[in-house]
Amino acid sequence: MTTPPRGPIEVVRDCAATTIPAGLAEILAAGEQVQIVQTLGGSITVRTRLGGLLRVDGAEADALGLDPISEVPVSLGPVEFEMSQVMAALQRVYDPEIPVSIVELGLVYRCEELLTADGARHISIDMSMTAPGCGMGDVLRGDAARAVQCVPGVDEVDVSLVWDPPWGVSRMSEAARLQLGML
Repeated sequence: MTTPPRGPIEVVRDCAATTIPAGLAEILAAGEQVQIVQTLGGSITVRTRLGGLLRVDGAEADALGLDPISEVPVSLGPVEFEMSQVMAALQRVYDPEIPVSIVELGLVYRCEELLTADGARHISIDMSMTAPGCGMGDVLRGDAARAVQCVPGVDEVDVSLVWDPPWGVSRMSEAARLQLGML
């Protein structure tokens, strides 16, 4: 992938974006000036000249003058299914506002493998958001489902948003708290 520029860049074509944290669809218009905040987990977070944050899907990276970002990893390791691959896939899903994975943020409450009667492998995930009003829930839920669906041997993925127990900073990994200066 192209290294993101440090200074403001001009959007070269209209592209779809999602407001952060409201989760509303928006069009980022050609000619607008933005600053790239992060390029993690198959998406790009930009700051507009008015200070708002927008999430741009990695497939739209060319609108920002970058190479497209693929959500599908080049290799997940062995072709045979391992539950550790599911967690590794979830580690590559990042909060668009905070440069930390949803696993390290403690947003993944439950992740388990269920085998159906016909032998299909179903992965069931419960996850939360840092706040119940966060509009990015459906976006991150979709990112998690797509990431896990890429794991060899996974047939179905179900990701549910849950609010009990409420998320708190104590759910974050020590590494995430250290990275965010919360220790």
